[in-house]
Amino acid sequence: MYLNNPIALTQILIIIRTNKNNGDQMNGPWVEKYRPRSLDEIVGQDHIVKRLKRYVKEGSMPNLMFSGPAGVGKTTAALALAKTILGEYWRQNFLELNASDARGIDTVRTNIKNFCRLKPVGAPFRIIFLDEVDNMTKDAQHALRREMEMYTKTASFILSCNYSSKIIDPIQSRCAIFRFTSIKGEGIIKRLETVAEAEKIDLDKNAIESIVYFAEGDLRKAINILQSSASTSAQITEENVYEVVSKARPKDVRIMINKALDGDFLGARDLLREIMVTQGTSGEDMITQIYQEVSRMAFEESIQKNDYIKLIESIGEYDYRIREGANPRIQLEALLTKFLSKAKAE
Repeated sequence: MYLNNPIALTQILIIIRTNKNNGDQMNGPWVEKYRPRSLDEIVGQDHIVKRLKRYVKEGSMPNLMFSGPAGVGKTTAALALAKTILGEYWRQNFLELNASDARGIDTVRTNIKNFCRLKPVGAPFRIIFLDEVDNMTKDAQHALRREMEMYTKTASFILSCNYSSKIIDPIQSRCAIFRFTSIKGEGIIKRLETVAEAEKIDLDKNAIESIVYFAEGDLRKAINILQSSASTSAQITEENVYEVVSKARPKDVRIMINKALDGDFLGARDLLREIMVTQGTSGEDMITQIYQEVSRMAFEESIQKNDYIKLIESIGEYDYRIREGANPRIQLEALLTKFLSKAKAE
């Protein structure tokens, strides 16, 4: 019956497609589902949002460079700015490229040049957003600089990078640079509570603190940890978070450090092995957590200033060795001897 009725068949296809899209939205990544849609919703970058709103008010903008660590809102700010300043025709006038994939000079000479040549549709200008531009080759960056010069009247560029030092000076001098900072704990907690309420999740206070600790200012990582923890239970506890992140508990790391500082090398070594084997913590994560706990102990004045400087120097040395391929457990045990040396010196 429906096959002979094109209108009814079309309606059925629309319903199926709509249901599929709704299902994808519900089951998709929460970082996309709860990504801020406007500049006002961006978390923790008030000093930058204030300046971007000026461009929206003026209806024009220079070339911009967003620099900062991962997961702090660079891509979100670029999308929100483009949608606001370009209006309803933002899709036709917006080009997004990830420079990690399209990093060669051919991309600049073809995709970007062809897009810039077209006249804006229902908008004052076009916007090209290049994510992770610090991964572009030097030749591609020089070619990009040329395109930025030629199409100043019809297009503006937004460049996103983790390290602005990897961008050639001619490009940096043509951009207004915005330096994004890590999200503070208060901002992450507020956003996690909003997501948890929307998803009807019971989020324990200790669980929130653990997520903030492991996120290290990365809001995207925090939301991903929350979603992973919620996949097994609607009631998230501190234990759920530890199972997801596969990292050591901060209190265990603190106990291990104190054992080494007290001269109990065997006790510290046994606890290190238990953490790495039982909890599945990698060598790189382990040394990062040791650094975090030592820094906290110095802040709490549990470690003297001179001792802290020496320990940080040792942590940096063994971190380099592990990243260069040395055996993590051997290097971490060797690091514990540095803490033991401090104990003997006292």
